[in-house]
Amino acid sequence: MATSALLQQAKAECWSDEEVVARVLDGETALFEIIMRRYNQRLYRVAYGILRNDAEAEDVMQDAYVRAYQHLAQFEGRAKFSTWLTRIAVHEALARAQRRNRVQELDAEPSGGYMDPLISKTPDPEQQASDHELVALLQSAVLALPANYRSVLMLRDIEEMSTIDTAQALELTEENVKVRLHRARALLRRELFSRAGAQRGNTFPFMGARCDRMVQAVMERIAALS
Repeated sequence: MATSALLQQAKAECWSDEEVVARVLDGETALFEIIMRRYNQRLYRVAYGILRNDAEAEDVMQDAYVRAYQHLAQFEGRAKFSTWLTRIAVHEALARAQRRNRVQELDAEPSGGYMDPLISKTPDPEQQASDHELVALLQSAVLALPANYRSVLMLRDIEEMSTIDTAQALELTEENVKVRLHRARALLRRELFSRAGAQRGNTFPFMGARCDRMVQAVMERIAALS
């Protein structure tokens, strides 16, 4: 890639969400990729937290991105763009969950989702095994939570969104978010989160080739809209 192109790419990655959105609305459709790469992990986590199914979570991500692209002009800036986008993903995931429940009323047990293994940067194999065990334990505990607690905890403790952003994304009051988060943490037990420590951010990963595949699929759908 030419130096000028690299400089332009680096500059674009520093733009705010609102700057990127404005340029996309002005016709620079390719820049929508920046939005996806910024929020793939968040949207995957929130969709997976609701659906507990890997394939369905990815489908929801695609649908949410396409819907967001189609309605970019309706983004009014009253909330953060990231919150607006997350809310779309939440609605898509909840709608899919409702459809699935109606179709599979007699088979309510969801299929297990695929979990990317944690790849620790430490060269110590014993530490890698320990980290993987902690993350797997945390993921299992989170998925066992009731759905209304799970979605709040995924956004607040795993994605580290603020209380107000979580409330706006899930269309709850801030007080409700605080109550649900408190109850979710109690169910998980404080010791579990304490032991997991810094590994929280590695749970429910969505990066690398999976991120690239998502970006390509959405951009192809957007191109087809044109």
